[in-house]
Amino acid sequence: MTAHAAKTRRPTIYDVAERAGVSKSLVSLVLTNSPSVRPAKRTAVLAAIKELGYRPSRAATTLASRETKNIGLVIDDYRNLWFVDLLRGMQQELKPLGYQVTVADSSSADDPGQGTVERLLSMHLAGLVVAMDEPRETLATGPWTPTVVAGWRENLPEGADLIANDDDAGGRLAANYLLELGHTKIGHVTGSGAAAAHRWAGFHSRTAESGVPLRIWGQGHGTTEEDGYQAASALLAHFPDTTAIFAANDTMAVGTLAAIKARGLSVPMDISVLGYDNSPAAQSRYLDISSIDDKSEEVGTLTAKALMSRIADPDRTPLRTFVQPELIPRGTTSRLEPARN
Repeated sequence: MTAHAAKTRRPTIYDVAERAGVSKSLVSLVLTNSPSVRPAKRTAVLAAIKELGYRPSRAATTLASRETKNIGLVIDDYRNLWFVDLLRGMQQELKPLGYQVTVADSSSADDPGQGTVERLLSMHLAGLVVAMDEPRETLATGPWTPTVVAGWRENLPEGADLIANDDDAGGRLAANYLLELGHTKIGHVTGSGAAAAHRWAGFHSRTAESGVPLRIWGQGHGTTEEDGYQAASALLAHFPDTTAIFAANDTMAVGTLAAIKARGLSVPMDISVLGYDNSPAAQSRYLDISSIDDKSEEVGTLTAKALMSRIADPDRTPLRTFVQPELIPRGTTSRLEPARN
């Protein structure tokens, strides 16, 4: 009876994966007609299906589809509006393919900054997008999952793709703009994280080329609105003659606006403020913040495309893609009157 059962056992999706030399997830992608599978891989899977006589039931196909249609996105703080456009860009690419995105915010966890990735990986994910700084050791735990890192991060897991704004170029663009407006007493409020570090590096290199000393505050701290307020308040207390401030992101720029208002000064008449990300806050008619557009929606779209490619071909060479930023001048910056510099 056992021998007969072994001979007549229906082949499973695992048998197909083994015969084709691919993962079970990739077989699932072929079964659901995903366009992200490379022709050679698709051909190998279809050949294995034919050779084995594999006939998936409707229930099995639906289950396979469900098992491979969940994408995890881990972020470090919902209050950072950069994630809004990132997620929009991802969904524009993933939704037509039937994928859903599960977002986890490490700052809202019971153990902030830890365990978020592990919890996502405990789910059955088709792929993972990391948009926060997470220890490489954490990303290496558990079963291997196709991974793309969105935005500059301090730790890149082995084999992951990196899709990011060129923050060094963005920092230089910000400095060049303020210098062209005539500002030479320039402050910078920043915080922790790789993106902030790259923006600071680009900004500092450009001001140094012009012989303009940079007044910087906030290193090692957060990048929230409150962090921006505290950093700008301290910077202006030490350098009250500052005429322009570049914030590491738009959220910090909002805090900077509040700090300037608290000192009885006006923007941009007394101090110009330039943010980064071109987030919904910067685009609002009321705040109207000049900002460096990091093209986060485009980053999101490219991230999703890279993840689909990574799922279809896990062994390909990791991508390193950098999107060029753009200056968006608005109402919080103006040319400096010569008498004030």
